[in-house]
Order: sequence, then C-alpha cells, then structure tokens
Amino acid sequence: MIHLEWPWLLAALPLPLLIRWLLPANRPVEQAALKVPFLDDFFAVQTRTVVQTQRWPLWLGALAWLLLVIACSRPQWLGEPIEQAVSGRDLMLAVDLSGSMEEQDFFINQRAVDRLTAAKTVAADFINRRVGDRVGLILFGTQAYLQTPLTFDRKTVMTLLNEAVIGLAGDNTAIGDAIGLAVKRLKDQQTNSRVLVLMTDGANTAGEVSPLKAAELAAANHLKIYTIGIGADEMIVRSFFGNRKINPSVDLDEKTLTKIAESTGGHYYRARNTDELNNIYMRLDELEPVEKDKQYFRPRSELYFWPLSLALALATVIALSKVRL
Repeated sequence: MIHLEWPWLLAALPLPLLIRWLLPANRPVEQAALKVPFLDDFFAVQTRTVVQTQRWPLWLGALAWLLLVIACSRPQWLGEPIEQAVSGRDLMLAVDLSGSMEEQDFFINQRAVDRLTAAKTVAADFINRRVGDRVGLILFGTQAYLQTPLTFDRKTVMTLLNEAVIGLAGDNTAIGDAIGLAVKRLKDQQTNSRVLVLMTDGANTAGEVSPLKAAELAAANHLKIYTIGIGADEMIVRSFFGNRKINPSVDLDEKTLTKIAESTGGHYYRARNTDELNNIYMRLDELEPVEKDKQYFRPRSELYFWPLSLALALATVIALSKVRL
C-alpha cells in the first residue's frame, strides 16, 4: 500500500490560490492611443486567440504544483509485515577483569593464553548465537561498570568485550557490586526474562555490597544468575628447584558462587579449560526463551522521486513555452 510519511504537507495545496487572493493583480498601464473603429473586430479575435492558447500553461502549472506537494509529503510503498525474531530474553554478561585473570592456565590451539583471552574467545561465540536476545555487558574489578546496556546489536557487544583489558576496572574483585549493577539495569524488564551470566576466577575482595546480599536482592527482583568459576586446578611451573605443581585457582570461592546461583534459581559451573568453558556456554544456550509480543517490520520503498521528476518535467515544458512566446 502507498503511505504518506508527512501527510500534513498536503495543506499547502491551496497556497497559490491564497497568494492570488491576497496579492492584487497587476493592472495594465493606461496609455494614450488613437482608436480606429474598423480595427476593433480584429483586436477582439486576436485577444480571444491569445487567451485560449495561454490557458494550457496554467493547467500544467497547477498539475506541477500538485505533484510537487505530493513529493514533499514523501510517499512510500509499504511491503507486507515481516515478523522479527525476538525470543524475549534480557541477558547480562558480567566479566571479571581483576589482576588474577592474567594467569596463563588456558590453551587455545595448543598455545597458552591468559584467562581473559580464553573468556573473550568463548563468550564472543556465545554472544553471536544470541539471535533474538537483548545482550548487555558489565566489566568489573575493584569497581563494576556498565560497558554496554541491553541491546540487539550483538556486534557492538562483542567489539567492546574484545577491547576490554585486565586491570581496566581495578585489580581486585567486586562480585557483589557487579550483581547489584545487573539488578539495577534489569529491574524494569519482564520479571521472568532476566538472566545474568557472571564469570570470575576469584573471591569477592572489594565493593560496597557482599555477594550473598546482592544475590538476595537479585532473587527478590527475579534475576536468575548463572555463575562460572574459571581457572585450572593444577599447573606446572618452573622454578630454581625444578618443576612443581600448583593450584592457580586456590583463591576461587566456589562455595559463594554456588550459593549465589542456587539462591536465584540458576546454576554454578566450573571451567578448568577452554573445552569446559565452551560446553558451559553451550548449556546456557538451552535456556528457555520467554515469549513476548510479536514484533513486525514493514519494508519501505521511497516513491517521492516519481512525482518530483514529473513536476520538474512540466516546469521545463512551461519554461520552454514562455521562451518561444
């Protein structure tokens, strides 16, 4: 169907008549002349001919004005409504940027990488699969920051996640503040569609709110939290006395992360390597979506250039006729 984006501009159609009515017509200048009686009949015939032949530019001008006003009202062709893929989940991803995330106990393509690099690689694929979900990003260390609000623009979320660096938010870990910030950003959304995926490799060492208190606040606001503890259980390091095994995840507070997840109806996952981390995100893909009102999009095609082109063509014809006269 044809649709006018600015139909109120059609009110300009009677503008030429209004100007003609308000402005007085130019009166011919009276000059002295000799009147020859026998030439009156010839003059009358000539006048009627000129009036008849000059009416067509007036009609063309009126038609050109009509087409010009229609073009200004921006006619569009609306296509059939297309249903948009919207699952209904509002998913916030909270990533730890504390100093301990630089521990290189993960491997990608048989190359040792730090925990944040592994998290970026797996989380980017997870975000890319979130078609129909609104995704947000929280980065936390000593403080928690909202890096990206909820958005359907997954590409921007992935870009900002890849640009994050260790220590950007401080060297400590404020898990409680990250949860509190997620509650604040998601509290106005549907109560059964709020999800937070929190990934950390340590224990809460900073912030104004304790993790368990923040979890109670999240549960009261119907925010489901899935916690991921990242870090290997053992790692071989070289020293002056030879190789020895250490536990690089000794500071990981699994007990608190488990309580946070269980108190909000979520689940705690343990990621000791890249494969386990990827499997966790695959499980999170199975979260049941919440149905929302269907959203539709109607494709639009601009048509204004057709009446505009015709109006310009008619104006050209009128101008050429004036030149010939």
